[in-house]
Amino acid sequence: MIRVVIAEDQQMLRGALTSLLRFEPDIEVVAEVSDGKKAWEVIRSYQPDVCVLDIEMPGISGLEVAEKIRDEQLPCKVMIVTTFARPGYLQKAMDAQVEGYLLKDEPIDFLIESIRKVMEGQRMISTDLAAALFIREENPLSKREVEVLRLANEGMTTNTICKTLFLTKGTVRNYLSSAIQKLGAESRQQAVKIAEEKGWI
Repeated sequence: MIRVVIAEDQQMLRGALTSLLRFEPDIEVVAEVSDGKKAWEVIRSYQPDVCVLDIEMPGISGLEVAEKIRDEQLPCKVMIVTTFARPGYLQKAMDAQVEGYLLKDEPIDFLIESIRKVMEGQRMISTDLAAALFIREENPLSKREVEVLRLANEGMTTNTICKTLFLTKGTVRNYLSSAIQKLGAESRQQAVKIAEEKGWI
């Protein structure tokens, strides 16, 4: 029996996935949760064979949960599901050594088959995403530029970013200006959007 944890913040989708998987004679859904923090708790508690993680969840993202699983060397196989075909996200998933990376618009049969195949030691990636593996676009942003853009994306003002990172206003402005230039953007908002779409923040 393959023991599975599902972490998905959309209740309808999570419920549908759980119901459909429970029809499979060799798959048991041991827990279904709505955010990354709960996912991490049940994975440590239940020690499932496979966890199916939405990439974007409240609290902790699916990728961060995957990294925690690898850091603690838990035996759980990790499958990321996403609506986003972003090369940056895919590269982060590959760096976290996930066993599966699937788009949510794949048929349910593909997900079920993928769960079985990752249990056999295979790696499963949606066909539409496979090409992105060969187009590795390096992130031109420095660690500080990423931090500043991430906080700007959360709606923080320059003053709040200064207090959060213990930097002067001039330094934060320099980081923002440098990031905007590197991304070929025309504004802070556009730089945030570009970096987010590429999975860099």
